[in-house]
Amino acid sequence: MVAAQLKTEKSPVKRRDPLPHDTKCLTIDELQKLAAENMDKQTRDYYNEGADKGTTLRENLDAFQKYRIRPRVLRDVSQCDPSIELFGKSIPFPCAIAPTAMQKLAHPEGEVATSKAAAKFGTVMGLSSFSTTTLEEVAEHRGENDNVLQLYVFEERHHTEKLLKRAKKAGYKAVFLTVDTPVLGRRNCDIRNQFTLPPHLQIANFPDENENKNSSSADPLTSTSANGTTSEKAKAPVRFHTHAANPTLNWEKDIEWLKEQCHPEMEVWIKGVATAEDTELAIKHGVDGVVVSNHGGRQLDGAMATLDALPDVARAARGRIPVHVDGGIRHGTDIFKAIALGADCVWIGRPVLWGLSYKGQEGVERCLSLLYDEFLLCMGLAGVKSVKEITKEYLVRIDGLNLSRL
Repeated sequence: MVAAQLKTEKSPVKRRDPLPHDTKCLTIDELQKLAAENMDKQTRDYYNEGADKGTTLRENLDAFQKYRIRPRVLRDVSQCDPSIELFGKSIPFPCAIAPTAMQKLAHPEGEVATSKAAAKFGTVMGLSSFSTTTLEEVAEHRGENDNVLQLYVFEERHHTEKLLKRAKKAGYKAVFLTVDTPVLGRRNCDIRNQFTLPPHLQIANFPDENENKNSSSADPLTSTSANGTTSEKAKAPVRFHTHAANPTLNWEKDIEWLKEQCHPEMEVWIKGVATAEDTELAIKHGVDGVVVSNHGGRQLDGAMATLDALPDVARAARGRIPVHVDGGIRHGTDIFKAIALGADCVWIGRPVLWGLSYKGQEGVERCLSLLYDEFLLCMGLAGVKSVKEITKEYLVRIDGLNLSRL
């Protein structure tokens, strides 16, 4: 009798209370359309376009349609637990907010609104080095949650050193080193629109470099070549289009230096890995994790979709380091598929920007809530009770007219 009682007296899984429905916004696709109404053309193009013909941008989305879910039945899914641990803390589901630049283009509160939404929801927020709010101000609004800093190691390394010291002091848990920008991809809409950060905004993490800027230097596409020389960059204000590209970055020289700068307070992750070979190198050089990413399809057009690259990376990692993925995630079932193919967690970028544009903090919360609800529903309908149960056994791949087990 006692054993039977113990068996039935389970601790209930703590679930998030669902938000009331917004009948105008029941999907991420609807959120994108609503956001577009609030953005000017320059901002909309900057956030949404891919490199060149947009092939990789489209394939990031299309890759998820190559897979179908194999649901199992007659399993007790009354206590589904979608939570995972990230940086030693529980987050509601395997989804965090990816770093995206210049969020005040989407909403006046920008990164602060996103940070507040992440804090209320309980997940990790990544912050771009090229944010329109300082990393310190973003950290002030994170509550009990963690932040990571997306990082470029500039050729003028003193900029990076100062940023890392500030991130340590502000309590950031990790840096995500972006490694897919040795040179910048061709973004035709930015060129056509002559993308310029509006004069009332600034790249907030580099205040010293911004103090003496004039109106012409505010335009990153015309003031200095995007892939200019070191001497040219040294004279220009720090901007993405002038400073992010670093063709000198390499495993031997820069990763060890970065670990020395960050450890033990901050982990060092590599963002932009797409192959098993580079995963092995990441492990060899002692990084703490990798993010399978192609910069949202904004760098090498024709590169593999991140979901297509993920299985090889996960197999190479073999559990020795965590493997995360971003790109193309628009539904809770996409998160399920990514986990089944070997990801430990996913990161979402554009959907958060759309939520921000739609309704600021509330819109970002809406974005996260939609994906959470869809993922939890998918778990129950697929017959899994925890994230660790989600494996490739729950997927089949569409090959022409056939379905193939993985």
